[in-house]
Amino acid sequence: MHRRSEQGWIEVIAGPMFSGKSEELIRRVTRYGIARIPVQTFKPQIDTRYATGEVVSHSNLSVEATPVVDSRELLHAVEDRTIVIGIDEGQFFDEGLVEVAIDLAAAGKQLIIAGLDLDYLGRPFEPIPSLMLRAEYVTKALAVCHRCGGPGLFTQRVVQSDELVVLGAQDAYEARCRRCYNPDEARQQELGFSRSVDQ
Repeated sequence: MHRRSEQGWIEVIAGPMFSGKSEELIRRVTRYGIARIPVQTFKPQIDTRYATGEVVSHSNLSVEATPVVDSRELLHAVEDRTIVIGIDEGQFFDEGLVEVAIDLAAAGKQLIIAGLDLDYLGRPFEPIPSLMLRAEYVTKALAVCHRCGGPGLFTQRVVQSDELVVLGAQDAYEARCRRCYNPDEARQQELGFSRSVDQ
């Protein structure tokens, strides 16, 4: 038997696509599981790219996860005995996730939340930025730029769509550094114009 810690906290792992956010989340919750600390992992129901009942990284690491529709369903699915709560793709949740995380941390839960902090146009992708402001620990992950190999800070959409959320991986997005990222390229994709991404 372990003793339940009375102190909860929030950890956020933020960054662009292909920066290893899900991989780091999986690593952390797996480590707690090995220590026999009660863990639950959640993911948004909308994310069906690799599996419905697992968080799966681009490098094919995985951990069992419960898909939920929104932050309210997540809150009701947390078991009393759970100490550590992993949440993947936090940007796909509603903004209620911020208050849910605060309430769970106040109740002694330890949350690890991974997600994109910027959308494909380089704008704050809520609720991750607000969670970062309220977290005890923040890990800013960087990818490798698909163009030059530099520090990939941005997610570049490379398919045409005017939707904020387009599920995809390397077929739809690239990681880009500050120099290679081009928000106008994404806006022109929105408008349906063709433009070479080789500049």
